[in-house]
Amino acid sequence: MIYSEKVMDHFANPRNVGTIENADGVGEVGNAKCGDIMKMYIKVDNGTISDVKFQTFGCGAAVATSSMATELIKGKSIDEALKLTNKAVVEALDGLPPAKLHCSVLAEEAMKAAISDYYRKQGVDPEPIVGKVAGCSDCEGCH
Repeated sequence: MIYSEKVMDHFANPRNVGTIENADGVGEVGNAKCGDIMKMYIKVDNGTISDVKFQTFGCGAAVATSSMATELIKGKSIDEALKLTNKAVVEALDGLPPAKLHCSVLAEEAMKAAISDYYRKQGVDPEPIVGKVAGCSDCEGCH
């Protein structure tokens, strides 16, 4: 499998790794079948994601997509973050091999799961805003 330099960089030097104590939202998605599990933490100030951290158990592409997704939503409003698609994550990484595209879907779902958790903690039903958070259980491309 050939990975872009950006994928290798985000795998070797992932950004925003860790946890946030008292996070405003925490989302965990994953699939035991493919072995990739992502947990994302967000801190929200006045509707803006002021901090974001992640923990990923999985392959290099899973780590790289988590890292890139956090970079793309940090400092953005929740509305802007919700526009982030797995395709945007893949493009920002200069592409992924077809068998690893499900990792970018997981990164998008982890972010949406964290935002959904944030809304639930505010007493707001997240589904009309965020949509249904699926995860990776449907993917065929797992190792």
